[in-house]
This record gives sequence, C-alpha cells and structure tokens, in this order.
Amino acid sequence: SNKYRPLSGSRPRPGGYRCHGYHCLYLRLRRPFLVLPPLMEWIRVAVAHTEHRRSFSVDSDDVRQAARLLLPGVDCEPRQIKAEDCFCATRKLDAASTEAKFLQDLGFRMLNCGRTDLVKQAVNLLGPDGINSMSEQGMTPLMYACVRGDEAMVQMLLDAGADINSEVPSTVNKHPSVYPETRQGTPLTFAVLHGHVPVVQLLLDNRANVEGALQDGAENYTETPLQLAAAAGNFELVSLLLERGADPLIGTMCRNGISSAPLGDMNSYSLAAAHGHRNVFRKLLSQSDKDKGDVLSLEEILAEGSEPGDKRLAPQANGRGTLRTGKARLRALREAMYHSAEHGHVDITIDIRSLGVPWTLHTWLESLRTCFVQHRRPLIQGLLKDFSCIQEEEYTEELITHGLPLMFQILRTSKNEVISQQLSVIFTQCYGPFPIPKLTEIKKKQTSRLDPHFLNNKEMSDVTFLVEGKPFYAHKVLLFTASPRFKSLLQNRPAAENTCIEISHVKYNIFHLVMQYLYCGGTESLHIRNTEVMELLSAAKFFQLEALQRHCEIICSKNITTETCVDLYKHAKFLGASELTAFIEGYFLKNMVLLIELDGFKQLLYDPGVCSDILLDLEKTLATRIHSIHLSTSKGSVV
Repeated sequence: SNKYRPLSGSRPRPGGYRCHGYHCLYLRLRRPFLVLPPLMEWIRVAVAHTEHRRSFSVDSDDVRQAARLLLPGVDCEPRQIKAEDCFCATRKLDAASTEAKFLQDLGFRMLNCGRTDLVKQAVNLLGPDGINSMSEQGMTPLMYACVRGDEAMVQMLLDAGADINSEVPSTVNKHPSVYPETRQGTPLTFAVLHGHVPVVQLLLDNRANVEGALQDGAENYTETPLQLAAAAGNFELVSLLLERGADPLIGTMCRNGISSAPLGDMNSYSLAAAHGHRNVFRKLLSQSDKDKGDVLSLEEILAEGSEPGDKRLAPQANGRGTLRTGKARLRALREAMYHSAEHGHVDITIDIRSLGVPWTLHTWLESLRTCFVQHRRPLIQGLLKDFSCIQEEEYTEELITHGLPLMFQILRTSKNEVISQQLSVIFTQCYGPFPIPKLTEIKKKQTSRLDPHFLNNKEMSDVTFLVEGKPFYAHKVLLFTASPRFKSLLQNRPAAENTCIEISHVKYNIFHLVMQYLYCGGTESLHIRNTEVMELLSAAKFFQLEALQRHCEIICSKNITTETCVDLYKHAKFLGASELTAFIEGYFLKNMVLLIELDGFKQLLYDPGVCSDILLDLEKTLATRIHSIHLSTSKGSVV
C-alpha cells in the first residue's frame, strides 16, 4: 500500500509547518483503518514525521503523532512548533544575522532538492564557510547528500571542494539541534548507515577515511562505518570496507545511541554476531585470515596464555606486535561469542567455538538453552560433549541457579540415550572426585538401662509384648524413657500388674534386636545380618530410636552397590530417612554413568509413580555439593 507515501516532488523542510500540516491532513483523509493498523503503516506514518524533523531515528513523539492520525479518539496533542524548526528563532538575532540565517537556510534547501545545477548559487548563500557550512544539526551539504544517496550531488559537492572527512560536532554551542546519535558522524558514516553502496564507493575512491572520524591511536567513541555495516548485515558494504583496509577489531568505548548495544567494547565481530549476520561474520573472519600473515594461531595464543615460559612463543623483535594482534583477535572473538550466545544465534557461537575459542560457562549455558528451546538435538549433543572443556574455575553461582535446572529439564524431557549418557558424565564431573560424605553415628546415652540379664526375662517384668504370637518380656522402667513411641504405648494402658501389648508389623527376631539395643545400651553388641538391616531400620524408625536408625543407615551406606541402590533408595524414601536418602542420591550422582544403563534406575528417574521428584532431589543434592566444593568460603570442604 502507498496510501501514506510522502507528497511527491517535495521533502519535509524545517520550518515548513504549513507543509507539515497539509501532509498530516493528507494522511488523515486517507486513513482506511477503524481498528489497529498493520505495523508497516505505523512505520510509514512515523517515518513521515521523522523526515519532517530531518532526523534519522524515530522517537517517541513520532510514534505519538502516528497514533494521533491512525487511531480514532486517541488523546495525543499535535506536535508543538520548535524554535529550530521555524523562523521564529531569528527574533533574537539582529537584522544582519537574521538575513544570513535566511540565506543559509535557502542555500541548504536548494542543495537538498537534488538540483545539481543550483550548486554554485547555493554555495554563495551558505555563508563564509561556503560548501562546508554546517546547519543547526551540525551537518554539511555533503552529509545530507550522503543520507539521500544522491550520487550525482555528492560528486558535484566533492568537485566544489567539500570536506570529505568533515565531522558532526560533539558540542551544541553553535549547533543546538545536533542529534546525539549523529555526533562525530562523517559523510561516509551516513552513506553506510543508509546503505548507499555507490555513494560509499565514490567516497572511498576520493580517499575518505575508511574508519570515519577515528584518528590513529585515538579512543573510539562512535561507531566506525564497518561497525555500522556489520550491525546492519550489509555484506556488500562490509566487503567493500574490508577491501579498503577497515579494521574489524576496532571497538566503541561508549555507546552514543546509534545502536542499542550495551556499554562495552563492541567491535565489528561482536555486532555481526549479536545481530545474527552469519555471512557477514564469516566475511570478517576470512579477511582477518588473509591479513594475519605471521599472526599466531588461536591455539598458540591459548598455549601462550597458559604456559608463559614456552620458548616457542618467546617474543622477538617483530613477534610482539603479532602476538598482541593475535590476542586482540582472540579477545574480539570471545566478545563476539558472548553476544551471539546472549542473543540466541547459536550457529555463530558454534562457528567461533570451532576456531578454538574456549567456552565460558555463560556462553555454554546460553547456547545449550537456545538449542533446547529450538529442539536441535545434534547441537545439544555436541554442546554436552564440550562441557568437559569448561574449567572448574568457571563454576559460578550461575551453574547452580541456571545450569542445573536446564540440564535436569533436558534429562527429564529428552529421554534420549546419548543425551542421558552425556548428562550423566556432566553430573558425575560436577559432583567431583571426592568421596561421598559419610554418615556418622549418633552418640546418645540412654537415661536408664538394665542388665542384659533381664532381656526377655520373665523375672520382675511388668510388660509383655506379643510379637508373631510369641511373648517378649520387658520392663517399663527402661522403655518409658527409651523413646516417645514406647512412652505413648505404655501411657494409656490400665495400671495392671502386667501389661500386654501386641506388636503386629515387626518380626520377632527384629524386635529382639531392638530390645537388645535398649538393654545393652548401644549398638556394640548387635550382630545384624545383611538380610535384617532394612527391617531393623524400619523398626528403629517406627520406635523412634534415632541412634539405632543411624547405625542401620551406616550399614546400608557401606553395603550399597549398583544392584541394590535403587531398592535401598525407595525404602529410605518411604521411611523418610533423609540422611540415608541424601547419601544414596550422592551415590547416584557419583556413579550415574554406570547406573543410567540399568533399567531399574531409568524407571526410577522417568516413572513418576515409582518415586516422585527424584530428579528435583538429585538437582538439590548436586547444587549443595557444587556450592560446598567450588563456591563456599572454605572451598574444598565436602558436603
């Protein structure tokens, strides 16, 4: 649709408020939408207001004016007349200055209409600086011609002596309407910004500075033409600028508003990577490979960084410059790798990794997250295989807060054997080579005890337990203080001479071991068979005998194997034996590479009916382990 194209034959002019009003009326009369219009119509109308301001970026007021025209009943006031956009600004000037300003404005209008035959007359009107005069926006006629892409006018202005490397001033004293995003812009900058390849070619042929306003050795506070072309993904312009010697390693020290990138040293590699322009990024790399000559490879640079004493890399007379260049390229690629991963352009991230640039934990995690969301299984497998390349020094809080939830989510949803095996290797690596923290005995003295001679002795007993139909004789004085469970069993019984209590869910031999523990005052005299441990653990848990329960848990932890660990975990989980459960979870993580091949362990992981939330429990256990080894104030202490 061309319903909102600007009026033919004219461009919005500063001070042309009447023209602007007629243009807006033209837009209003042809508005066909009764509901929200398409995005392209928003853009078209907003750009019309932007062009009226002779600006190169749409601001919020442009959008409000577009809403006023496109949406019925929207409460947006019309744009106010600004002093720099009309002739009222001249009321503070004397007659001579006002006349000069009128003449200069007329000269700029004559040049901006694109008539090359008016160049000589227009130059005479511009003032003492002639062809290099600057408007209130700090722009020269050559800059405006480059913005329009008017190749013939650019050539005419160059022939008339226009400064090909003029810059938009950074101060607003003489030029109050300078837009922040155009400061230090050159004609080449504006031609590249608007994608006018023939104009860029013409400027470069006339020896325009290929780096824009950047001077040799100076810090760069604005984007170079190559940075702008790389960010826009203009392959033709990038190729042209590289051929003319543009340096892709130059970065911007501080953002000035042309791009929305964050603060930081964003060079051409980073900009192409951040915007996902893979072909442009590869072009930048290929140009660097052509120009590097004797520059060290990335592998040599990395080796130099880790082994500073390597004789092979001893700096020589001409080696220091190449080493610096190589390190600068490595830093640039690392920065680009970060931005490509941060913006989800995983293909570029993988390309950079293939050059030998090492992973950081953050770039690896962001790449893995993108591949998981995009269901790119081959890339997920490649990334998981590469986890071993991440140094343990990289293990930060991000691994716990973002990495582990992501990897366990992949394990939970993928159910792919290769991915499960790779994740098992990662979990085992993160758990570390240290042994699983041991369970310790509970040193708890009983408040009362009897001679073992009275164990199951009817003599002087005042309570009888019926276990599997057999009587077991005991003494209240011992049991009443043994545990809260025994106290509750004895409290509500009639005060008879001998109380009889039936125990229905414990075997006789197990109950005998429990009583032996109580009468002997500890676990030293117990001889527990492997077949009795789990039942004794259940009985100790039921009778609330913590020291006996812990003793059984320690026996289980010493006898655990890959064949018994799953059943043991289910039993411990059922009983609520948290210490034993945590130990077995550590055993799972430490031996997960072997366990992931077993059907019983797979069923435990993936069947919610077997044991709920086991993956969440494993994640918490691994997080605690990583924090204690790598992140705590006393690193290396094992929890």
